[in-house]
Amino acid sequence: MLSKKIEVKGIVQGVGFRPFVYNLALKYDIKGWVNNDDKGVNILLYANEKSCELFIKELQENPPVLAKIDSIKIEEITTNKSYSSFEIIQSENTNHKSTIISPDMAICDDCIEDIHDKSNFRHSYALTNCTNCGPRYSIIKTVPYDRCNTSMSEFELCSDCKVEYEDPINRRYHAQPVSCNKCGPQIKLYNNKNEVLSKDINAIEQIANIIKSGSIVAIKGLGGFHLMCDATNTKVVEELRLRKNRLNKPFALMFKNIDQIKDYTNISLKEEEFLNSKEKPIVLVNKKENSKLSELIAPNINRLGCFISYTPLHHLLFDFLENPLVATSANLKDEPIIRFKDELLQKLGFVVDYVLDFNRDIINACDDSVIQVVNNDVTKLRNARGYAPHAIKLPTSTDKKILALGANQKATISIAFENNLILSPHIGDLNSIEATEYFIRTVETFKRFYDFEPDVIVCDKHPNYESVKWAKTFENIELIQVQHHYAHILSTMAEYDLKKEVLGIAFDGTGYGDDGNIWGGEFFVCDDKKYERAFQFNYFKLLGGEKAVKEPKRIALSLLFESYTKEEILNQKNNVRAAFSDNEIKLMHTMWSRGLNAPLTSSIGRLFDAIASIAGLYQVQDYEGQTGLAIEQNYNKSIDTCYSYTIENKIIDINPMIKEMLEDNDVELICSKFINTLCDIIINISNQYEKLPLVLSGGVFQNKTLLELLTSKLDKLNKTYYYSKDIPLNDGGISVGQIYHII
Repeated sequence: MLSKKIEVKGIVQGVGFRPFVYNLALKYDIKGWVNNDDKGVNILLYANEKSCELFIKELQENPPVLAKIDSIKIEEITTNKSYSSFEIIQSENTNHKSTIISPDMAICDDCIEDIHDKSNFRHSYALTNCTNCGPRYSIIKTVPYDRCNTSMSEFELCSDCKVEYEDPINRRYHAQPVSCNKCGPQIKLYNNKNEVLSKDINAIEQIANIIKSGSIVAIKGLGGFHLMCDATNTKVVEELRLRKNRLNKPFALMFKNIDQIKDYTNISLKEEEFLNSKEKPIVLVNKKENSKLSELIAPNINRLGCFISYTPLHHLLFDFLENPLVATSANLKDEPIIRFKDELLQKLGFVVDYVLDFNRDIINACDDSVIQVVNNDVTKLRNARGYAPHAIKLPTSTDKKILALGANQKATISIAFENNLILSPHIGDLNSIEATEYFIRTVETFKRFYDFEPDVIVCDKHPNYESVKWAKTFENIELIQVQHHYAHILSTMAEYDLKKEVLGIAFDGTGYGDDGNIWGGEFFVCDDKKYERAFQFNYFKLLGGEKAVKEPKRIALSLLFESYTKEEILNQKNNVRAAFSDNEIKLMHTMWSRGLNAPLTSSIGRLFDAIASIAGLYQVQDYEGQTGLAIEQNYNKSIDTCYSYTIENKIIDINPMIKEMLEDNDVELICSKFINTLCDIIINISNQYEKLPLVLSGGVFQNKTLLELLTSKLDKLNKTYYYSKDIPLNDGGISVGQIYHII
């Protein structure tokens, strides 16, 4: 008989790993034990060589569905002790926390069956879960992932639940949130005066009837509340927009199941795969024409953000509903998603008529993940529920503990210790006190998870970012600042573990440049330690600074000033000229010529805004990315021509393009030729660096049409390229890039 010690690291707690090992040991007649500690799972095998080999092979090849194994260390040991059985023994605390926290997961099919089975004691229980599904990150205070370290600690198991919880062959063995109607958290329905109206399944049926009657409600999910209403009722959708002051930004939609989604959208097989996955993210898909959905769900946009109900509460709710629901995050503008009912009523009592709550606290807020399918594969727009925390195994170990603070928009943090890099869920834009407090709270959460005190803090170079200001308050911790767009490239390099020199192309909306200007149309020759700005788009001026971001017409006018005199513009007939009075043009020209509140930028994101103005799509935009969506929607793949541009002294001059664009009165022609031109510029410059692979990063590359067109052209030219899939291309990936620079 042999004795083997096995150490397994990764996402191996809260995912049914110990009962999996237990049953595997029974299968191969192995004696010994398994336990958890702060690092992961430990196994001792006492058996013959063949049984050990079969056990290890199956452990490696078929782990539990929610597990993610990063490493397995196996050693043969000498022991005088023999074992007569296989046991699951008490968790150990080594005071060395490194096990990876599991993301929250959507309800599994077995639990859906349980809540609909009248003979099951969990019939109609809205907080049903097992080791294969349910809350993880959102309820945990620290590791190891034991019930006492979660928001379920106050709920004592009843005899029925305890039998399952203690049975290693049951799928609820040590499922920490396990409970039932008798012993677990309860559902309650409140009106907006905070008065209880009903409880449990009666509350769910009542709120379904309230939704059908045309009311706006808030319903608690895994990581926060959703604002919800009937997506086919234009009157209530319009009312939600008025109350929320959200004029045009698309709403996400929750559906009962994949069949219902197919009634309203045209989805590919890959989109269906992600919609049905265990993560249940929001997936951007093409909507069908003339469906019952309100046109106000996504005004002037042909795509919808759809997801399938992912909690038992949602599934029970849809038992009483026929129509899909608007399901948008419950928060005030620039504030994080709300976790608590009383806070929701205080801040959004004027928006919601009723609230469906339950008394299992959300410890860590977590928004819904958003993805889209590009080139028949995932690209993440928002990395959150189901996917985050996201762990990356580093090829080498770092001897320092590193905290990276990301950017100001779509903020995330990342931490690195030993050979682990862990990316937090999406935090949001740090444009309010509440958002900054949430950001700091997230830092404290990850410090608590891993007893983590940073030796190094890495942040952006922008002096006015809230994260940068916060980083500079620590006098005794080493501070490193990494340029924003270089960090974009590094984030993609981190995903593919690239250390070699690359041609990095960073296109986004804004970022602080080394010269103090706003960058966003950059070509770098770089590796993981250094970069050189090889090419850039010619600077243009943002007339009115931040106001120009809201009013694309200001950016377009600025570009016209680059090529025409004030008098010439006053005599023109085009969409930009028509958007201003004579006096406004004279005032703007003064601002432009004197550089008054007119910062310089090379941003491709802002260039998209200008093109939307020239094409007559939007002169004012309501939300970030609105112009990009509109240009994408008006792309015609049968148009394959480009506009003119010049490249001289490392400057890409698009003024010839603007002049030609004014001669094209057709919207599709302008939008199509513009995207074609961006692709042509990238390929033109890449030809000057034949030996370098391309790395594409930054929020502009979230434009599905641009990215698919560009990669198709690069494929035909046999060029090697990379873009992020698991890490967001937008600022949500910045913190990963910041760490990758210094490890």
